[in-house]
Amino acid sequence: MHGPRSVREAEVAGKRVLVRSDLNVPLEDGEVADDTRIRASLPTLRHLLERDAAHVAVCSHLGRPKGPDPAFAIAPVAARLRELVDDERLAVLENTRFDPGETSNDPESAKRLAQGLDLFVNDAFGSAHRAHASTEGVAHLLPAYAGLLLEQELEMLGRLLGEVERPFVLVAGGAKVDDKLGVLVSLGRRADSVLVGGKMAEQLRDENPLPYEAEVPSDVVAAAAFEEDAESRVTPYDDLPEGWLGLDIGPETCERFAALIRAARTVFWNGPMGVFEWSRFAGGTTAVARAVADADGFTVVGGGDSVRAVQELGLADRISWVSTGGGASLELLEGKKLPGVVAIPTS
Repeated sequence: MHGPRSVREAEVAGKRVLVRSDLNVPLEDGEVADDTRIRASLPTLRHLLERDAAHVAVCSHLGRPKGPDPAFAIAPVAARLRELVDDERLAVLENTRFDPGETSNDPESAKRLAQGLDLFVNDAFGSAHRAHASTEGVAHLLPAYAGLLLEQELEMLGRLLGEVERPFVLVAGGAKVDDKLGVLVSLGRRADSVLVGGKMAEQLRDENPLPYEAEVPSDVVAAAAFEEDAESRVTPYDDLPEGWLGLDIGPETCERFAALIRAARTVFWNGPMGVFEWSRFAGGTTAVARAVADADGFTVVGGGDSVRAVQELGLADRISWVSTGGGASLELLEGKKLPGVVAIPTS
C-alpha cells in the first residue's frame, strides 16, 4: 500500500506553506485545558521552519461553531502554540469553521485558504475523515503533502490491518454500538477476543448485530440513578435491580478483561468501560488502561475518553501508539478511505 507523499519529500526552502493541523483542543475559562494535540503538531511545524520555509500558516477548526463565535476564537490556542514555537514566520489562522463554506467543502473557501501560498501540508489526522475545504479542497489547489503526524498515524494504525502478532484483542466501550459497528465487524472478525464494556455491552446482550460472540461483562457496578453520588452496588450483569443502571464493569469482569489484555500481543482499545468522568465508576476504565500498559506487545489506544484515561493515569508512554483521531481512526480501521488522505498524491 503506497501512502501519501511525505512532507519530507517537499522542497520547502523559501516557500510559503499552508499547514492543516489538528488544534481542536479543550478550552476552560478561555485557556487551553489540554495541549496534547498542539504538541503533536510540533514536529511538522519545526520540520518546515528548520528547512527554511519563508512563512508557515497553520489552520485548524476548534469546536463546532456555526460561523463566527467568540467562544471558539483560535486566540488561546495560537498563544499556546507560540509559547512552544517562538518564530515570527509562524502564523495561526482563525478557526476554519468560522467560514460557513468550510464544512461544505466550498471551492471558494478553499481558494481563500490557498491564496498567496505555495504548498499544502495536511497533518490533521483527526479531521482526515472529513472532506472539508481545509482538509480536502485545498489539496487540489496546491501541491499537497502528508505531515509527519498524519504519516505516523497511518503507519501505526495500518499495522493493525496487516499481519498482527497474536493473541489480538480488541477492546470497545462507550455508549452506542452503532458508532463502532463498522470497526467491530471488520477488525473484530480478525481479533482473537473482542471485549465490550460500557452501555454498548447492554445493546449486545439484547440483540447482537455482530457476526461473532463478543465477551461482555459478567458483573457491573450498578447505581440507583444516573448521578455521581447515587447509591451503588456490584450486581450480576443480568440481574440489575428494577430501574437501576450499570455505570461500570464490575470487579470480576475487570479481572477477566485485564487478564485477556495482559496476555495479548496486539491490542486496540477505543471507548471507556463506564462513566469514567465520575471516580466511583472509573474502576473498569482504569483497570483496562493499566492492563493495556502492562501488555507486552503492540498496543494502540484511540478515542477521546480512552486517550484521556491513559494520560490522566500517566500511562501514555507505556502504550505503543496513542492516536489523536477518534472517528478518523475508526473509519481507517473499518477499511474506509479518508478524503483528507486520498486527496494527497502518493509518493
